[in-house]
Amino acid sequence: MLSPFAAFSDATKGRVKQRPLDDYRTEFQRDRERILHCKAFRRLSHKTQVFLAPEGDHYRTRMTHTLEVAQIARSIARTLALNEDLTEAIALGHDLGHTPFGHTGEAALDEVLQDLAVLSGNGQALSNCPLAPRVFNHARQSLRVVEELEYEGAGLNLCWETRDGILGHSGKHTPATLEGQIVRTADRIAYINHDIDDALRADVLSEDDVPKRYTDVLGDTAPERITTLVQDMIKASADKDHIALSPDVEAAMLGLRSFLFKNVYLSPRAKAEEPKAKNIVKALFRYYIQNIDEVPLEYRQKRDGEPVEHVQSCIDFVAGMTDRYALRLYKELFVPASWHL
Repeated sequence: MLSPFAAFSDATKGRVKQRPLDDYRTEFQRDRERILHCKAFRRLSHKTQVFLAPEGDHYRTRMTHTLEVAQIARSIARTLALNEDLTEAIALGHDLGHTPFGHTGEAALDEVLQDLAVLSGNGQALSNCPLAPRVFNHARQSLRVVEELEYEGAGLNLCWETRDGILGHSGKHTPATLEGQIVRTADRIAYINHDIDDALRADVLSEDDVPKRYTDVLGDTAPERITTLVQDMIKASADKDHIALSPDVEAAMLGLRSFLFKNVYLSPRAKAEEPKAKNIVKALFRYYIQNIDEVPLEYRQKRDGEPVEHVQSCIDFVAGMTDRYALRLYKELFVPASWHL
């Protein structure tokens, strides 16, 4: 029933640890359900999408973004007769490695990891914590979550195709499956449109600010634009071995994305609290690298008892925090408690 270009679950490249097949569920369906029930997925509901600590119940979180990506991606996969279970598994897992405070937290960890040494409070390099130059990337961290961190260090033991799609949802790595390629573009379709919606709600943008040269192609409202993008992707990808958009529609989508970076993501209003959020993430990282015994054991020790390198332990712990948990820890560690007399 599936397209010859689909990823078939009985032809999966398999799991690192092979398991008996399920009598009622496909291998990709099992991946979807493992992700849905893991702790990192639940934490997405309290992680920032764009606006830090928004006041209002209708702004997107990392969880609602993930669900919107999954819905868009499944619609495309179903129409193209591709594997819906694999598509949804990749979509549900693609942002599990995101930090508190969204891309601001990601940038903070990236900056602190660019240093040649982790400095203690008195400015001395910590001799027991060498830090090789590295960068933090949420796609690689999402892969690490499902491979190394969940299930108390055992990982979710997902199929190769699911892991490949999670890694390739952004950045230079292009997913090997069409299902992964769908999620990669569905991610952009979702955040471009819901971030415009949130920016309008927050009065960061007005309807007149959104460039007509893009809305004339895609539509004036988020539902219209999503419909245009989804239908165009289906038409441009039909009977092909790769996922594509038509040139005009893709150019309009990328134009809207560039517009958002300039006028929303990097706007004074959206970035007003960014320095504070960065300082929180950096302060927590530096505190725990100096007080490694306070990092929960699940981040410091693998399932077989082998210790995890200190820097990696701190990356995993801080990256996994929700916004409110990071704020609470920062307050406990660095803000004097009130005296009650």
